[in-house]
Amino acid sequence: MDLTFASISEIADAVKSRKVSAKEVAQHFQKRIDALNPKLNAFTSLNLQAVQDADALDARIAKGEDVGLLAGVPFGIKEMFCTKGLTTTAGSKILENFVPPYDATAVARLKKSGIVVMGKLNQDEFAMGSSNETSFHGVVKNPWDLERVPGGSSGGSAAAQASRLVAGTLGTDTGGSIRQPASFCGIVGVKPTYGRVSRYGIIAYASSLDQAGPMVSSVKDAALTLEVISGFDPHDSTTAQKKVPAWSQSLKADVKGMKIGLMKEYMTGSLDPDVQKTVENSVDTLKKLGAEIVEVSVPMTEFAVPVYYLVAASEASSNLSRYDGVKYGYRAEFKNLSAVDLEEFYSQTRGQAFGAEVKRRIMLGTYCLSSGYYDAFYNKAGQVRRLIMEQYLEAFKKCDVILSPVTTAPAFKIGERVSDPLAMYLNDIFTTSTNLAGLPGMSVPYGQSQSGLPIGVQLTAGHFEEQKMLNVAYALEGASLVKGKHPHVI
Repeated sequence: MDLTFASISEIADAVKSRKVSAKEVAQHFQKRIDALNPKLNAFTSLNLQAVQDADALDARIAKGEDVGLLAGVPFGIKEMFCTKGLTTTAGSKILENFVPPYDATAVARLKKSGIVVMGKLNQDEFAMGSSNETSFHGVVKNPWDLERVPGGSSGGSAAAQASRLVAGTLGTDTGGSIRQPASFCGIVGVKPTYGRVSRYGIIAYASSLDQAGPMVSSVKDAALTLEVISGFDPHDSTTAQKKVPAWSQSLKADVKGMKIGLMKEYMTGSLDPDVQKTVENSVDTLKKLGAEIVEVSVPMTEFAVPVYYLVAASEASSNLSRYDGVKYGYRAEFKNLSAVDLEEFYSQTRGQAFGAEVKRRIMLGTYCLSSGYYDAFYNKAGQVRRLIMEQYLEAFKKCDVILSPVTTAPAFKIGERVSDPLAMYLNDIFTTSTNLAGLPGMSVPYGQSQSGLPIGVQLTAGHFEEQKMLNVAYALEGASLVKGKHPHVI
């Protein structure tokens, strides 16, 4: 078995049947990380106990214990997730030395299923970014072209997965942070329905939007990983008390008779020709497979980007107020601390430790929440958000799944948009409305640009209808023009 390109289930089956040891698997991927990470900057820190953890797993297997569905599968975890004993910085200087005493629920469930955590993955600071250029740990490179961004904010997860430094990764998605980098790096990324996966132990950015999900190499691997991390969690009151289906066992590529919605608001405008062609090709494929294509409309998506940035920035302003240099995290140095007033203490500490993009969003959010402006901005954004969700529910009465682009263009060059916040924010034009409505969405790789960059298509389903979405993705994956292709860097 070629470990580098083996699926998650292939690795787990081989480890459980003792055809290969978990230790050998961990050592294989550790060598890949050592060789390739200096080019990519995907990992920010490594789990120095990974091989020992794998060795302990082998010992349990030798005793006949059931070690779980994902036995011995090496995973990388985005910096947003608390991981017991491993540094968790959220890509920020203010948390540069933070070592959590507990695991996030999603990580704990993966560990219980037998994964081996290889280390932590780079990201935009506090998940605020679309290019992975705002991280305290530096820029992540796209393995398909080292001069281009991997997308954000889960850029480290996408780059590590695309270059097969691990067999699976976890990411978070607040406005497209799983789907956009998945598209830019040619992997599968799933944002589940809000409430499917616990947010307990995920460093909060925008609590009503944040979701965790798998970023892996195939639709089946995504379904399998999602099964493991989903389900009610008493630590998170927003998780749904819904039964978790066995998505991976129910996958089928037969889409005959399914209705695929094309949102007319997303099919016009300034799409890059390669993205346009990829979407058209995916639609043609689904037609040939027997799906019916119908036009749907969600007119309020026109306001999705401004509404998203009002809601997200407001919640970020509140969530990040806890980082004050008192309880934990970075504290500015003062020659005579007792002579410093509180305002100066906070100003120096937060001013030195937060990056420019985080400061911009905190200021925007604080303004929106301030007296006299709360109703005009945050409340109004909430009302428009409700209308967006209602229009999506109407659209799903006409179709099973909505297909659309993930982004307007393939991965852009490092530095190309970082000085233009508006251009960067508009990068999220096709992904934010899914978060505002709490719907499941995913990116599945389907095409390539003329310069060889991967391009994904986005699938969105109704609340808790992940199976429909995964089935359409499974069908597209079978006909994908990039199936079996890998970045040159590996």
